[in-house]
Amino acid sequence: MTLMKECKNGAIPEIVKKTAEIENIDPEKLRRLICEGRVTIPKNVNRDTSPTGIGKYMSTKINANVGTSRDYKDPEEEVKKAKTAVQYGAGAIMDLSTGGDLDAIRKRILSEVSVPVGTVPLYDAAATASVVVEMTEDDMFNAVRRHAEQGVDFVTVHCGINKNTVDKLMKAGRITDVVSRGGSFTVAWMSHNDAENPFYAEFDYLLEIAEEYDVTLSLGDGMRPGCIHDAADGPMFEEILVLGELVKRARKAGVQTFVEGPGHVPLDKIEMSVKFMKETCHDAPLYLLGPIVTDIAPGFDHITSAIGGSIAGAAGTDFLCMVSPSEHLALPAVEDIKTGMLVAQIAAHATDLVKEGVKERAKERDNAMGQARKNLDWEKQYSLAIDPEHARAVREARRSGSDACSMCGDLCAMKIVELELEKGRQNRKRKEEEMKKK
Repeated sequence: MTLMKECKNGAIPEIVKKTAEIENIDPEKLRRLICEGRVTIPKNVNRDTSPTGIGKYMSTKINANVGTSRDYKDPEEEVKKAKTAVQYGAGAIMDLSTGGDLDAIRKRILSEVSVPVGTVPLYDAAATASVVVEMTEDDMFNAVRRHAEQGVDFVTVHCGINKNTVDKLMKAGRITDVVSRGGSFTVAWMSHNDAENPFYAEFDYLLEIAEEYDVTLSLGDGMRPGCIHDAADGPMFEEILVLGELVKRARKAGVQTFVEGPGHVPLDKIEMSVKFMKETCHDAPLYLLGPIVTDIAPGFDHITSAIGGSIAGAAGTDFLCMVSPSEHLALPAVEDIKTGMLVAQIAAHATDLVKEGVKERAKERDNAMGQARKNLDWEKQYSLAIDPEHARAVREARRSGSDACSMCGDLCAMKIVELELEKGRQNRKRKEEEMKKK
């Protein structure tokens, strides 16, 4: 029985209780949110996965993508990346491997991390076919089943692409057409075979597999915009409309979902896009790939995505995808994963500072940092920092002769004002005592 079905039957499974404790929410309230599909806790029946709540009233989670390519096939490097991502705050890992022994790599990652692990089974099906467009429908569904059997907690499936979506794409006048790898495989397969997308046409069969292993369906955004010019256009919105209907069908079957979103989006279209996706998809947890807010910053897209992620988070996004500095340039190295995760953590925390049900807890850390700065308590500041080692190294590199930082030294604003305010408090206290004596 799936987690959603258990909750609909009135039970509060142990993983729900643990998640409620972590998120500081009433277990019964969390149970109802899972029943409604507004919170997802990805966990395969074949795997002991740590509790990770994604959605309404949950702290913002971060996913990190790892995986080999046909150019770089070192499984140990990908395992190291996965561990590094978790060390620096990843709430989930996606294995997007396309090179080497895919089953072996997937199993290693599943065994090495405790957080939920996701995959894109279509990559596996495509990688094992001699030509992508020659995959069979059985290849596609068998890949989903194999991943589920191995313990994968969530799978990205590009079910929102159908003939209507492709028709919109043909007329859209995009610059980048399709940048989603899974989306491109699907569109190419449909065109070559003159057939409907099997994951859309046979969605009920997909639900059967997901239900059997309690695999969460991450409804993929195959039509996400790949550049600012293509943002918030017909193909993107057409796919979202389809995903909204599929969310309802999945909930009826007791299968958990979350919905993936764009992509490259300018600042003024982020809030509108997020609210449209949340409304159309019935407040399902929303997983954002970015959004990247400008196309001209290769090497710095961890920053462009954090800017977009913060705005999207404030508008209602629940799950952010870490973007590394090597995005659009190369397969990320371990250090890129660390850097991307640290910046994504900033975006996630900025989101939590304004998120209903979470912001009071998030503010505690910021308030503590403010107090530590006022007190010039450097050890406390380091302990509260996103990256304590980096913060310490920066200060030590140019240490002040005073107990303040070397930007101000003895001209520290807080020291000067605190000294004078303390004098004022003492004078006021003395005057009050003199008045009492009179």
